Amino acid sequence: MYIKIGKKRHSIYDVGFNTFNGIVMVFLMLVTLYPFLNTLAISFNEGIDAVRGGIHIWPREFSLQNYRAVFVGGTIYRAFFVSVARTVLAAVLNVFLTAMLAYCLSRKEYVLNRFITVAFVLTMYFNAGLIPNYQLIRSLNLLNNFWVYVLPAMISAFNVIVVRTYIQTIPESLIESAKLDGAGDFKIFMRIIFPLTKPALAVVGMFTIIYQWNNWFDTLLYAPSKQSLSTLQYELQKLLASSFQQNTSARATSSLSAELASDMVTPVSIQAAITVVAMVPVLCVYPVLQRYFIAGLNVGGVKE
Repeated sequence: MYIKIGKKRHSIYDVGFNTFNGIVMVFLMLVTLYPFLNTLAISFNEGIDAVRGGIHIWPREFSLQNYRAVFVGGTIYRAFFVSVARTVLAAVLNVFLTAMLAYCLSRKEYVLNRFITVAFVLTMYFNAGLIPNYQLIRSLNLLNNFWVYVLPAMISAFNVIVVRTYIQTIPESLIESAKLDGAGDFKIFMRIIFPLTKPALAVVGMFTIIYQWNNWFDTLLYAPSKQSLSTLQYELQKLLASSFQQNTSARATSSLSAELASDMVTPVSIQAAITVVAMVPVLCVYPVLQRYFIAGLNVGGVKE
């Protein structure tokens, strides 16, 4: 049995499948969007009222006090630029150096590739620990230094293994043809390997961006006393801890006036506002890198 839709005829099974598929996709979209919309609604809701719960995708008592608490004082703006600087520098250096090292380890003629690969894999299973890492950073004079955010993150063993595995899928004929034309290793890397590994490098770059953007623990360890090196996540973490203390002090008092309660933020509301503020830059970057996630750019490049 066929149904005519426009100028084309479709079987009833195709129409049924497309309808069912559309309903499932809409349901999955709603399930995926609900946590974000719920967090957004709580962030715009009055703090004391948010503690009651029952907020879904629309604030019950609209208020901007949570965002005022986040942006008050002006320190958040400098911390934002520090976070952007560390994220951009670390991502660019990590992607480029990881690709270069992965290309070297992917070459069969490099006699130490297996040994170095095993050494990298071992670092993924065994870690020196917090104290030796701190001693290393101190011996390198990186305490209270901006480069403490960038230098330790330039190379990641996991990222190197991912990119090396992807490079090994590139046809060897491409590299051999370039060598016959007189290209050196660096030219082969820049003209052939680097463009063809964009999908893998986009994933590595996204991993690095998310890690650098969300990391606040290294600021606490290596630069807690230098306000000019404070990052966005560290400032937001301090704000969240302050809101917990404020909420505890408020509970110790007998009662709160209506005006004071309306201006008060709670851990629930401030955490939602912090999540939204920290998430917006990542949401802006992700669509730019998403198109590179599709592998297979080298398909059809060589005919064997």
